[in-house]
Amino acid sequence: MSDLFDPIRIGRMDLPNRLFMAPMTRSRSHGGVPGGIVAEYYAQRATAGLIITEGTQPSVRGQGYTDTPGLHSAEQIEGWKRVTDAVHERGGHIFAQIMHSGRVGHPSLYPDGGLPVGPSAISSGASMYDGKQALPHPVPREMDSSDIAEALDDFASAARNAVTAGFDGVEVHGANGYLIEQFLSDGSNQRTDEYGGSAENRARFAVEVVDAVVDAIGADRTGLRVSPENTFNGISQSDPLEQYLALLDGLRHHSGLAYLHLTESGSAEYTQRLRKEWRGTFVLNTASGTDLGPVTRALAEERADAVAVGASWIANPDLPARIRAGGPFATGDRATYYGGDHRGYTDYPALDA
Repeated sequence: MSDLFDPIRIGRMDLPNRLFMAPMTRSRSHGGVPGGIVAEYYAQRATAGLIITEGTQPSVRGQGYTDTPGLHSAEQIEGWKRVTDAVHERGGHIFAQIMHSGRVGHPSLYPDGGLPVGPSAISSGASMYDGKQALPHPVPREMDSSDIAEALDDFASAARNAVTAGFDGVEVHGANGYLIEQFLSDGSNQRTDEYGGSAENRARFAVEVVDAVVDAIGADRTGLRVSPENTFNGISQSDPLEQYLALLDGLRHHSGLAYLHLTESGSAEYTQRLRKEWRGTFVLNTASGTDLGPVTRALAEERADAVAVGASWIANPDLPARIRAGGPFATGDRATYYGGDHRGYTDYPALDA
């Protein structure tokens, strides 16, 4: 039985606790470049066992929201160096989450005004808010073999750029309705080639992304996030358990991955089954808000080796200290979650302030 404050070794890192900061889009990287305010935000939260950054696009076409950061230009790498230096100076550890949004995008995000891409020409049915209005996601352009090869190269290049920028590793975002999960899901993937049809074929792109990232930076610096039963961004799966068992089967040749990070979207049955099948470190992100009971129970019941929470970190930059002290816990202002300046971002005080 583990406790939140037990140390844990993940990949090549010895982490001080098992309470991770889950990735959360905050849209403060203007022009795709994280600035000083982003460095301050993450450094304030360096007492997390591991910080996993907001979704970071590996390419121009991989962007899905306004003012999200990238890892595909020299300026972005320099911006992230300021972030990782700030976190490491405070004794923290930080992974970059690499997120290709796929069909969850809009022509207004791209300099050429082109369409987003996806496994099939099927719209998400959702919208992107550009700060002024909701823009419906268009029907994406179906990816051909050269598009798939380019995306794989982009993931690998972003992983290398992350290491250059000083990150301790990367998390491949295979959850929440973005490109990898679009391939995994039969509602968004209706291909008839080797990337569609069977559960094994639908898992092929995800496995190849992990292969490419591992080849670029090593298995012990590579994590993967998944979300069985997720319906975010128009995702639908006829048999999630079959699909994710096929994915894990396709990853069995990677015995040394840093971790599998599962977002529990529905039944705990999937968590228990995939936990049993996964041979490595298992990180669980379960809905809790500011109620940390579910995550402490997940460790006590050995449903996970570490837990990741999101919203609790927004208004509580010193979350581990507050847990040890028994509170108080602040509640974040949802109106400032996405975009804006320091307000609702770096101005939440620590207890000792």
